[in-house]
Formats: sequence, C-alpha cells, structure tokens
Amino acid sequence: MKVTPIKLIIFFILSILSQNGFAQKNDTQKYTASNKGKIFISWGGNRESYSKSDIRFKGENYDFTIKDVSAKDKPKGWHIDYINPTKITIPQTNIKIGYFISDKYIISLAVDHMKYVMNDNRNKVLDGYINLPNTETGSIYNGNYDNEDFFVSKDFLVFEHTNGLNYVYAEFSRFDDISSIFNVHNTDKFQLNITEGIGAGILYPKTNTTLLQKDRYDEFHLAGYGVSFNAGLNLIFFKHLFMELDLRGGYIDMPDIRTTSNTTESASQHFLYLQRVISIGGIFKI
Repeated sequence: MKVTPIKLIIFFILSILSQNGFAQKNDTQKYTASNKGKIFISWGGNRESYSKSDIRFKGENYDFTIKDVSAKDKPKGWHIDYINPTKITIPQTNIKIGYFISDKYIISLAVDHMKYVMNDNRNKVLDGYINLPNTETGSIYNGNYDNEDFFVSKDFLVFEHTNGLNYVYAEFSRFDDISSIFNVHNTDKFQLNITEGIGAGILYPKTNTTLLQKDRYDEFHLAGYGVSFNAGLNLIFFKHLFMELDLRGGYIDMPDIRTTSNTTESASQHFLYLQRVISIGGIFKI
C-alpha cells in the first residue's frame, strides 16, 4: 500500500487524538484506584501478651526446666523516644517496608521489636538437676528436682528479652478498599482498607540473663524462628499518608537462647503471642 503525505498527516492526527483521550481518561482516574507498583514504609509501637511456656536451661553441670512460666511486655507509653533518633530502639517498635505486586497483594519485610519479661519472685514447678562445683556461688541450688515447687527469685534467675524479642520476617498480605461501604467516594482524600497477611522469619533477641548467680549476659543471638498472622485496618489520608491498626498473633520457637558467655550453656522455649500495633507511614508510586 502506497503511503502518501495525506495518510501520514491523518495517522499523526489520529495518534494525537487517541493519546489525548487516554490522558484525559487517566486524569479522571483517582490515584488510589490502583495500587500496583506502590511502595510504603511504616513505623509504630506495640503491646504484647504471651502464653505460658516451659523454659529449659542446659549447661555442663545442670539441666532443668521451669514449667508454666508467665511473662509480660515492657511498655514505654506515649513517649518522645519513639521518634528520638538516639533512643528510637528503646521502646517496643515496629517497622515495615512493602511493595504492591498487584492492586490487592503485597510483599513486605518487617521487624517487630517486642519485649519479653519473665515474671519472677514466685513459686514455679522445677524439674531436672543442678550440680555446680562447690566453688561456684550458685551451688546453693544444687539438687535433683522432680516436678517440685520452687521459688524462682531474682537471685536464682533473671530472664528477659528486652532489647528485645526481635522478630525479623517477610510477609505476604492482601489489601482491600472498603471505602464504599461507608459511602466514601473521594478516596484520594480519604480511603479505608482492610488487610490480612501471613509471615515467617527469624528471632534475633538480645536476651538479658542472670542465671544461678553467674555473670549477667546480654548479647544479640540468632535463637530461633517464628510464624505470624495479621489483620489490620488501614486509613489513607490525601493519597500518601496513612495510619494502620493491626492485630497480630503468632508462634515463636527459640531452641538456642544464649544465657551466659559460655557457649555450652543455653535455654529453649516456645510460646504463642498476641500483639497490638499502631503505626503511621507513607505510600508512594515509583
């Protein structure tokens, strides 16, 4: 087919008209109508509840289990430390970075900086043995214990994951806009979403331990793994700012917790947890 100048001009005009039409269509489309390709980052604080757990302590001259140990978190409350760069790791905090692989699905990386404090100075059931050399101060606890009542004092044991119970994980989640249910039409000003996801990762705690009157130990160590489930309510303001309320639960298994400077000594435990999170963040498209 012969291409004439007239045909080229017509083709050029039609191309411009089609592009203008496409641009006008995009101009009327809300920014929040599509999520694919967006990234977000969030920062927040948390509170935790923990199930009871059996904690086993092993060393060269002892092997015993304290049963049904209860624990609590260590909240900072509403405090400037959450945004103070020099003290930002002191409170219980959460950070997450995510990417929308489609309009409804997200992959993300996160760190939940939780805190776990064993409740001491109370009677617990002790099972196992302690046979320390007489030259060690902790030898006052020597004996064989057969599921016996035992007063767990601070002199006997201090056990805390307070800097912290660090859960580093990847998460796959779903994101759904429910603004229309509440008659919200301009989602570029305000958008309401629900999100739910599943995650898995490692536990990298900095465990503060004083065991059997030995020297205090407090160092980071890869101790185990965790899995988690999350459900949240996400509120986006003016397209780019958001606040999110999350309820997160999971299972933590730590078979290798460092308790002293001696690498042959360790503890192990596993438990369930429930976490409440309030976070703020920003969401942008690249």
